[in-house]
Amino acid sequence: MKLTSFGGAGEVTGSKHIVEINGLRILLDCGLFQGRRQESWEKNRHFNFDVNSIHAVVLSHAHIDHSGLLPMLQKFGYTGCVYATPATRDLCSIMLLDSARIQERDAEWLSKKNMTFMPPLYDEDNVRAIMKRFISVPYDVHFPLGNDVHFTFHDAGHVLGSAMVEMDYVEKGALKRFIFSGDIGRKNMSILEDPWEPAAANSVLMESTYGDRDHDPMAQMEPHLAEIINTTVKRGGKIIVPAFALERAQELVYALKRLQMKNAIPNIPVIVDSPLTVNITEVFRLHTESFDRQFRNTMEESGDPFLLDDIRYIRALKDSIAVNSLKGPAIIISAAGMCEHGRIQHHIKNHCGDPKNTILIIGFQAKNTLGRRIVERQRQIRIFGVEYDLNADVKIMNEFSAHAGRAELIDFALRFKSCGARICLSHGEPLAAHALKEALEKAGLPGVHIQQPGIAVELV
Repeated sequence: MKLTSFGGAGEVTGSKHIVEINGLRILLDCGLFQGRRQESWEKNRHFNFDVNSIHAVVLSHAHIDHSGLLPMLQKFGYTGCVYATPATRDLCSIMLLDSARIQERDAEWLSKKNMTFMPPLYDEDNVRAIMKRFISVPYDVHFPLGNDVHFTFHDAGHVLGSAMVEMDYVEKGALKRFIFSGDIGRKNMSILEDPWEPAAANSVLMESTYGDRDHDPMAQMEPHLAEIINTTVKRGGKIIVPAFALERAQELVYALKRLQMKNAIPNIPVIVDSPLTVNITEVFRLHTESFDRQFRNTMEESGDPFLLDDIRYIRALKDSIAVNSLKGPAIIISAAGMCEHGRIQHHIKNHCGDPKNTILIIGFQAKNTLGRRIVERQRQIRIFGVEYDLNADVKIMNEFSAHAGRAELIDFALRFKSCGARICLSHGEPLAAHALKEALEKAGLPGVHIQQPGIAVELV
């Protein structure tokens, strides 16, 4: 068996890995690289492998950094199948269309501003064509790919429909197992089931996003959020929240509902300004099979978890523009999570200069993104080619992270200690990946390997 990473190696975005087993070349994820506009376009406009050599795509989840180049795969000639869980398939049908439309709008804007033109990577026709190649495979179903290779999806607990991939194959007469973790979720999150706990494998490809740090305890989430909201409201300011449309936005709205039910925060307007978030929230209502029992019980007792006393879900652009004239405290939740495109850029532009306001960061911010520059509290931030003073308060809540923290990643890897599995690390910036490698080897897992772009690794 051979493993080669073409994305998500040395970085936390653009996940793409090819496993070669028994003559099959299987692509695990096909993600969009996210970063500076020009750099992203250059990295995403071609593949560093032969698209026509791929026999199947197995998709871990719908986040754009894991699924966003699937339409371009089709554009370059791929005619095979894309295997995903039912929820991931439904999410991709709207998220990939949204990605195509964003690229089209960005190209129009760049052309209008006489800036370096970067054509869209793909269009809506490419999205519709690749969606016809999807095959939905539920959790815990042993599914054949051919040549004595089978895979099974298990709940990763990361976002709706997310999966770890357990791949069984026969090599030289012996049954072997490879596990791709995808993005590993956290235990005791408020909506989804806890991540699956594997028992044994011969080789493992696992993420290392937070390999160098842990999250604050989950129990601190609500009091921390309430403190930020109440402090900002007392100043008469607004709370601007860049939130990934998938999972993070829904987790935040549900947390606000719990705080309102406890009268822990004032009843101020909550604006969810993102057509994609609105559509994804509808998909959540269709897939209760991924919800944990406590969340389902809450739905039965308290009604729709995504409805508050004063909440508006906005689709129309004119309604988004009208938010600018909103007076008094409010919470504005908008995509995209790393602030690199979408309506959130307009809300940050309009509010970042006022010290009464708060920009609340609740998700990972990759290098060279506007979100990372806000986290670094740079004195000036560039939006639409213009420098703006960052005077707003910046707060960071990693309690909302949907990724396992350092301790949880170590616990996951140690499950394979007794079987002597080969551990390979991906989806982590270099500092995080090396910190996790050192911790795992110290814990008795020898020969942990950090994936390097384009370099094949023989897994024995």
